[in-house]
Amino acid sequence: MTSDSPAISNPIRLGVLGLGRAFMLMLPAFRSDPRIRLVAACAPREASRRAFQAEFGGRVYENVEGLCADPEVEVVYIATPHQMHADHAVAVAAAGKHILLDKPLAVEMADGRRIVEAAEKAGVDVIVGPSHSFDRPVQQAGELIRSGELGRIRMIQAFNYTDFLYRPRRPEELRTSEGGGVIFSQGVHQIDVVRFLAGGVGTRLAAMTGAWDPDRPTEGAYSALMSFQNGCFATFTYSGYAHFDSDIWMDGIGELGQRKSPQGYGAARRTLATVLDAQQEAALKTTRTYGAGDAPKPADQYEHFGPIVVLCDRGDIRLVPSGLHVYGDFEQKFVPAPTFETARTEVIDALVQTVRHGHPAVQSARWGLASLEACHAIIRSAETGTFVDLVEQVPV
Repeated sequence: MTSDSPAISNPIRLGVLGLGRAFMLMLPAFRSDPRIRLVAACAPREASRRAFQAEFGGRVYENVEGLCADPEVEVVYIATPHQMHADHAVAVAAAGKHILLDKPLAVEMADGRRIVEAAEKAGVDVIVGPSHSFDRPVQQAGELIRSGELGRIRMIQAFNYTDFLYRPRRPEELRTSEGGGVIFSQGVHQIDVVRFLAGGVGTRLAAMTGAWDPDRPTEGAYSALMSFQNGCFATFTYSGYAHFDSDIWMDGIGELGQRKSPQGYGAARRTLATVLDAQQEAALKTTRTYGAGDAPKPADQYEHFGPIVVLCDRGDIRLVPSGLHVYGDFEQKFVPAPTFETARTEVIDALVQTVRHGHPAVQSARWGLASLEACHAIIRSAETGTFVDLVEQVPV
């Protein structure tokens, strides 16, 4: 990208609402991409506000009203806890600012619909992400599927085994009703990926869930089966119980693109074993926020969300962080992803295309509502033992 590029000479002026863990994970992309300029932030912690002002020189606010009224802010990245998304997104939309909204769209479907309606009424765009449907190999696989080279897509298998449930959590992150557990935080990633690859329009879903640790009384695992309008079906499974780590099948690359050391096995459980109570655990999570801790180690590869295999009529596709393994009728080949530079550049690409060029991202508010619907369908199906019909789905 040249220095006289319009995207650089006119960077997107971004305000940030929430300077916690989600912001920390986007920080490498914000720091390195000249198409973004951080101009303002709102956060409850004074230390985070001071750190933002020291690094970026922008204005800081203690409340969302101040950020919404800032005339220089044209896009707001909402990185607050799930249960706050609706109120914050509605306020930002009413101020006429575009929105990058950390997944999931919301916790309750009614709140998700409020966001959709507020954005459409205000005429602002919403991008729900980052989610792993933005990952370059996922985008690459979607392009290959839709090219027709391998014929019709037939089946997707996706699975991921992590230590999610044993990382430091605030109390509400262990309550399903407030968006806690693996379904809203993690399941929405898998749902976004399989929906993106399968064309978007799910029809029915059946699932079972597991909540097996009384000290962390929320869903820590699930397995689901989802059918799609085009005849494809997908099975997807997740466990956050911190035993088997499926990154061993992703070339030893972790979800965030860093190479993992075998010596790190069990670290989440060992750290949690030193915590005396919920208050101390919440304080430990605070050390992972902006202004209180170090940013994650830089990525070596594209991010991913566990092993994924896509079956088509004339070949199968296996996604890895560095590209695609394609298994045809008579030969197999590896299709490398573009050279990796910085994590989550794809999210910035989508933001620029949406805000500067009028080409909305696939991951819109309505897309986010469709993925949220599938999260609720997992819970409902597990409770009732039946398939759940999906009615909010939208195509790629």
